[in-house]
Parts: sequence; structure tokens; C-alpha cells
Amino acid sequence: MSDFGRMLGSDSDTSEHEDVHDDTHHDTHQQAGDGDDYYQTFHRERPRRRRRRGGGKALLVLVVIAVLVVGVGVVGFGRLKDRLAPAPDYPGPGTGSVSFQVTQGESVANMGNGLKAKGVVKSTDAFIDAAKKNDRSSSIQVGYYQLKKQMKAADALAVLVDPDNIQQTSVTIPEGARVRDIITTIVKRTKFTEAQVNAVLKDPTQLGLPAAAGGNPEGYLFPATYTVTPDETPAQLLQQMVQKTEEVEQELDLVTKAKAVNLDPEQVFTVASILEYEANRAADYPKVARVIYNRLNKGMALQLDSTVSYLSQRKGDVWTTAAERASDSKYNTYKNTGLPPGPIGNPGEATLKAALAPAKGSWLYFLPDYENNTTLFFDEDGPARQKALADLKKYCQTHDSC
Repeated sequence: MSDFGRMLGSDSDTSEHEDVHDDTHHDTHQQAGDGDDYYQTFHRERPRRRRRRGGGKALLVLVVIAVLVVGVGVVGFGRLKDRLAPAPDYPGPGTGSVSFQVTQGESVANMGNGLKAKGVVKSTDAFIDAAKKNDRSSSIQVGYYQLKKQMKAADALAVLVDPDNIQQTSVTIPEGARVRDIITTIVKRTKFTEAQVNAVLKDPTQLGLPAAAGGNPEGYLFPATYTVTPDETPAQLLQQMVQKTEEVEQELDLVTKAKAVNLDPEQVFTVASILEYEANRAADYPKVARVIYNRLNKGMALQLDSTVSYLSQRKGDVWTTAAERASDSKYNTYKNTGLPPGPIGNPGEATLKAALAPAKGSWLYFLPDYENNTTLFFDEDGPARQKALADLKKYCQTHDSC
């Protein structure tokens, strides 16, 4: 081997390598000739240098792969750990007060997003996880619920799955109730003030009253039970009552049927409101309606205490005083003929039907019989009526029912 050849191969060759290369050199030398030292040296060293470079690259690739595997493993483990770890949740029990609304068709995920936005739960996932563990979560009802901020997700869900926790107020308006009584009921049952309710009633444009009402809500606040949600306004509640009146009016075909009894819709409501106060039971509504129509047809004064007490705001009995009956108001049906200028209360469906379909008869008078829970009817003001009137007054002296 030449000195040049030894110098190039001396860095890392072992004796074993030298033996191998010497054999190669010997064979090559014999084939190529004795003077070809450069070819021999190049031939010997090239494979050695190629192996050195290849080994370095392979090692580098292995190192890179190892780093990537470790990196991916760390990231993957982190993600797996995140998935296995419980979703972020508050320990509870929470503080303050939050009103939360569940709307129609809302999913559990949407509820969770809404609860998180309001600061009730810490994460949507925590709420979803709680819902998966509670079979009642699929039957959460629409409505408003009172919750707290920073509640444990399972605790928030427990409030929502219980329909008793729905926040709503019921306002029941009885048949015949007058506007002044309705105001009292609303103020008593809701957070609304009397001033707020009156402000709406004085502005017919907010109520949607029909033109026939002349801006007077009396008779158009339909008696029923209404649900008041936390975000509802006095105007919206009263609008519900007017809308209910319109619905019933259409169902009864009131406009058409009013013509059959020679009345307009406003007058039908007026007659029905009188029946609420004058008849003693529903079965007598059509008969009392017939008495009213018979007297109107004859041009007789109706002489109804109910219309006079509406004016004087008398309560507690069915009677009126001479002073009350001396009023010049058009609601005084003792002094004026015809119907009063408008309803004296808010009639229900039964009295509206009776006003549209009065019974057949020739009666001109009627008296309540509280003792027997019925109504007595007379064609004339004779001995029979006078006796019944005396018995009525005597009964009422010792009984609160009248």
C-alpha cells in the first residue's frame, strides 16, 4: 500500500479492514498493472468514505424519527389526557341570581352554551356530561328558571329537569270581573304596579282594542287564566286578554249572530256583562237575556241594579239606594231606557252565547232566589212577584250570599 493510501485510510480503519483492503489491492494490482497507484488508492478509499457518510445520515434520520415519535407521543398523550380528564366544572353551590330561559326545540348543547354565557356553568361539556347521566334531561320543559352563577353543572341540570322550578305567575280573571278588579288582581299576582297597568289601559293603541270599544277596555279583557313570564310587560299581558276576546268572538261568529238579535257586537258584550251579575246560575242566562230583550222591545227601562252599582262601585250586595238610582248617568237604567253605553264587566263565553241565543218566553221581570239557587221569572208585576220580592229582602237580611 502506498503512503497516500495509508494516510487516507488511517483515521478509522482497523487491522481487519486493512487485511480486507490489502487483498483487494493485491487482486486489483495484478489486473491493472503495477503503476496504477491512484486508481488503487481511489478504489480502496471510496467505499470506506461512502459507508462513513451513509452511516451518519442514517443515524441522523433515526434521531429525527425518534424526536418526532416522542413529540407526537407527548402531544397525543396530552390530548388523550384532556379527553379522559373531566370537563371544567365549578364546585358550586354558586352565588347570586340568574334568570335563564329554555326555548322550544332547544338542544342540551345549546342550553349548555347559554348557561356558560351567563356564567352559570364553567363549560358546555360539563353540562352535557351531566345531562348524559340524567334520564330526565330529555324532558326539560320550556320556560324561565332561576339559577345561580358558578353552579356545579349537575346542580344546574337538577333545577332545569324539575318543572316545579319553572318561573311563571298565573293570573286568573273570573267571569264578569270589572277592569278595576282586574287591575287589583294583576298588581297582587305580579310585579307590575298599579300605575304601570293603568298607563297601558289609558292608551288603547297598546291594547289593540276594536273600534267598537271606543277606547274603553271594559268588556274586552277576556276572563281566563293567563301565564306571566319574568320578561313579560303589562302591555303584553293585557294584549293577551284582548286577543283572547277576539278569538272567542270569531269562534262564536258573534258579528253575524248579533244581527239576529238586532244588536251590534258592542251591545252583545254589554248584555252578556249584565247577565254575569243578574243571573244566579248559568242555566238561567238565556232566560234573563230574554227578559232584557222583551223590555227593550217594549221601550221599558231595564231597571237593573247591576248597572247602577257599576257606576257607584257599590259592593257587598245586589241592592242600590235611592240616591244611587237618582244619578243622571247613562248607566242608570232606572232613569234611562235602552242598554247602558257599554259593558259593565268582562263576560265569559257562557254569557256571550246566551246573549246571542236567548230563551223563548214572554217574561218581563225576574228575581234571584238565593235560598233555592235559582231565578224566578214573571210576565207582570203582580202579587206573585211582590211576594217573591219580599221573601228575597227578608232572606238577604240574614244571609251574606246576596
